[in-house]
Amino acid sequence: MSTSSSSAVITPLGGDPGFRPPYRTPPANVDLEIALLGAILVNNRAYERVAEFLAAEHFSEPAHARIYVAAATLIQRGQQASPATLKLYFEQDESLAEVGGARYLAELAASALNIIDAEHYGRTIHDLYLRRQLINLGEDVVNEAYGADLDSDALSQIEAAEHRLFELASAGQIEGGFAEFGRTLTNALRMAEAAFRREGQLTGVTTGFDGLDRLLGGLQRSDLIILAGRPGMGKTALATNVAFNAARARAEERDEAGNKVPVQYVIAFFSLEMSAEQLALRILGEHSGVSSDRVRRGQISSDEFQKVFVASQEIARSKIFIDDTPALSVSALRTRARRLMRTQGRLDLVIVDYLQLMRPAPGSRPENRVQEISEITRGLKALAKELDVPVIALSQLSRAVEQREDKRPQLADLRESGSIEQDADVVMFVFREEYYLARQEPAEGTAEHAEWQERMDKVHNLAEVIIAKQRHGPTDKVRLVFEAELTRFGNLETVHASGDAPF
Repeated sequence: MSTSSSSAVITPLGGDPGFRPPYRTPPANVDLEIALLGAILVNNRAYERVAEFLAAEHFSEPAHARIYVAAATLIQRGQQASPATLKLYFEQDESLAEVGGARYLAELAASALNIIDAEHYGRTIHDLYLRRQLINLGEDVVNEAYGADLDSDALSQIEAAEHRLFELASAGQIEGGFAEFGRTLTNALRMAEAAFRREGQLTGVTTGFDGLDRLLGGLQRSDLIILAGRPGMGKTALATNVAFNAARARAEERDEAGNKVPVQYVIAFFSLEMSAEQLALRILGEHSGVSSDRVRRGQISSDEFQKVFVASQEIARSKIFIDDTPALSVSALRTRARRLMRTQGRLDLVIVDYLQLMRPAPGSRPENRVQEISEITRGLKALAKELDVPVIALSQLSRAVEQREDKRPQLADLRESGSIEQDADVVMFVFREEYYLARQEPAEGTAEHAEWQERMDKVHNLAEVIIAKQRHGPTDKVRLVFEAELTRFGNLETVHASGDAPF
């Protein structure tokens, strides 16, 4: 058997095997850079028009970047930046010598155009820089995709590319600055008027708990809300309660005319610890009043099955979307939240259960766990502002709580507390004294047991939500009812008023 080898020739779309695409130079406009630098050297006020968004690295010519830095340094010191004052800085500068030495400074000043156009020049230079960065990013993505790195699969590469794109978009954001106070005040009054017309006078998304809503005014858009507690306190239960309460709070908002309008909140629940099925069963148990554990094992009566069926129909109509992908990164979470907002037309609340199970963005290399958590919390806060939605992130507490006689959590008990406390707009703790007291039961028949039983009766089925930090409101605590079997929280005021269960 004979074998022959031949090299395959890939014919490009043009049909010519020898065709090579023409080399394309990265986008830049040297003439505009010259015009801007000349305007700055002639009239330093031109620098004020671009200083907020234009940096040295945005120039395509290294010599222009050096001149811009030197001029900015003098102007910020209150000195005059001109060809004469900058000449001393560049007499020995080799990079400037390549373009004509100190004489080049005078040529720049002679090339100056209208100072009024300085901002336009600066924005164009900045835009061209972003285009060059996009080209570099695209080339890196292509090269990495062609690579055979077994430690980096395609999805990881996509996440890394999204992270770099987001960073580039954030760095490229040059809009902003001061807003006229009158306009800001008008927007604030509109929010207050909408809250006045709305039932419950809330400016944010309802939690379904009257005390919390009064204290917080609802969950405020663009806020990062940390919900923390030790294991067994009911963090996930409270989060699912809030999710379902918000999801069913539809057709309760009012328009400017005072008429009710149909509004159905869309909730994104990222469950990094429990599966979507487990979480759905828990919500079903909370709403039906039948233990989710018994539902899972099928140990329910026909009447209870009917309750579960009716509850499932109502839950199915709510817009709660669960993502149970483990070890999710902030960049992946952001992408999925954006996609949900796009497909549903709105997004009102994001819940992450829980913070310490997230991983940093692909490509980042935090030196320690504290920096890693800091990067994650900053990313979640950026997500809340970007999407203009409240983000609730659950968090574990350190074991320091267990060493104290008073087990009520404090801000210092947050794991990696510095970054979490700093980035959060609201920090809430869930605390149930009954949980700890039940584990301290003395021997029956003793005086200590009678005293213990009396204390247990006082805290039975009670929970506290402690607001330890709130940027735009007071700190306080709210007492709720907690039914452990159903992992369900309720309003304590409702119990006192009717004497019945609050559901």
